[in-house]
Amino acid sequence: MKMTSLSLVFRGAGRLLASAILLTLAPPDWPGEELAAQTQNAFTVTGTVRDSTGQPVADARVFLEQAGAAKSVQTKTNADGTFALAADRSGTYTLRAEKSGLHARTVEPFVLKAGENKHIDLVLASPSTATIEFKDEPDFTVAGVTDWSNAGLHGSDTTSRTSEILAKETATLKSGAIDKIAPDSKYKQALESREKGDYTQARELIRGALASADDADGHHLLGDLDERLGDPLDAVREYERAARMHPSEQNYFDWGAELLLHKAAQPAVEVFTKGSALHPDSARMLAGLGAAFYGVGSYEDAARRLCAASDLQPDDPASYLFLGQMEKAVSAPLPCGEEKLARFAHVQPANALANYYYAVSLCKRQRGSENSAASRQAEALLEKAVRLDPNFGEAYVQLGTIFFARHDFAQAIQAFQQAIAASPQLSEAHYRLSLAYKRTGDDARAHQEFDVYKQTQKTEAAEVEHQRSELKQFLIILQNQPEPTAPH
Repeated sequence: MKMTSLSLVFRGAGRLLASAILLTLAPPDWPGEELAAQTQNAFTVTGTVRDSTGQPVADARVFLEQAGAAKSVQTKTNADGTFALAADRSGTYTLRAEKSGLHARTVEPFVLKAGENKHIDLVLASPSTATIEFKDEPDFTVAGVTDWSNAGLHGSDTTSRTSEILAKETATLKSGAIDKIAPDSKYKQALESREKGDYTQARELIRGALASADDADGHHLLGDLDERLGDPLDAVREYERAARMHPSEQNYFDWGAELLLHKAAQPAVEVFTKGSALHPDSARMLAGLGAAFYGVGSYEDAARRLCAASDLQPDDPASYLFLGQMEKAVSAPLPCGEEKLARFAHVQPANALANYYYAVSLCKRQRGSENSAASRQAEALLEKAVRLDPNFGEAYVQLGTIFFARHDFAQAIQAFQQAIAASPQLSEAHYRLSLAYKRTGDDARAHQEFDVYKQTQKTEAAEVEHQRSELKQFLIILQNQPEPTAPH
């Protein structure tokens, strides 16, 4: 299956990533701001307990336990499965639900901060739940969902933000179950409702059709609709069910993509690995596996999978764009990265991003040798990138960085000014321009640009936090461990 071109999509994601990079910089010439003191306000953990069919579980016992504390806070769920638990101190907690006749569930440890409230949903499965024609059981269980937190992110905020962007772009490679279903099938009415945007009606029609005859297509369609309707827990359950019934390339890919989108990178590695073994000619499966490896901090494994994906489809940009994002975010050169990005620039010479990412890989290799042939080649590639796209602010920043390293501050200042003209809210451009002004002795302009940098940085950080707050993340239990694992 051919991977969708992501050139336009990644331009926006690339700009946001470049902004996020600056969130971790500690400017050497000005002191950082003090963190605000934590308050000791009480906070709550709320949620809903459901069974494996999605029905609320009443009178289930729910326990909130703090690490190192002798006692736990507990309650029972209401008739609609909802619960609320109060805590009065910050710390690391686990949440456990149990009821007679159902499997108990304990979610991964999570951090509660003073004055913060969390919403966590849990699923209690029946011991008699069928396995549906699927003998190779996964080594994980999606135990619930929660709001966004820093738990489980690897490395700096830059690499974490890159992981989030790659997860979202992996999801754009999904083709959708509707592409595989005949228009005169039993889902005809549901598909018509979906096309009209009535996703709730479409979901009910599909559930009705599945009640009379169960099949993988229907469960896959339900997964798509559940995600659109903001119910990722049901969505991942339906995608898994579809893959169990019919282990097609599409079913495996969409299951893995759903896990990755909601911050379950290790389970996504497992699913994409199995999917790649079953469908070795799928470039997008390898791309998804690369994104998942990156999410767990295995950067070299990630790069190798993306290089293999680019070999399967040398003319498709998606795997190169993933690889370029990674190359930009990590400090050390990635194996095969420069080679494949060079091919990207060769097969798509009119693609500004292809020239830019190849230049980034060259700049990484030639650090400390700013007048080398690689540096000059990178400069030429970046100049070509901004000719192809005069609004490519990140390319101007990279170009200015090369000039700055050569102590050519006049050209560096010009390049950073061009970056700001192209992307006024690009905080990195303001920061680097402030450093260039300072090196030339122009302290007034240096402080002026640094003030703008701080303001744009706050705006970018707020946007990133807003995006994160809107995304629910899965709580995972790894089956091959005796207790739920804490995020690394």
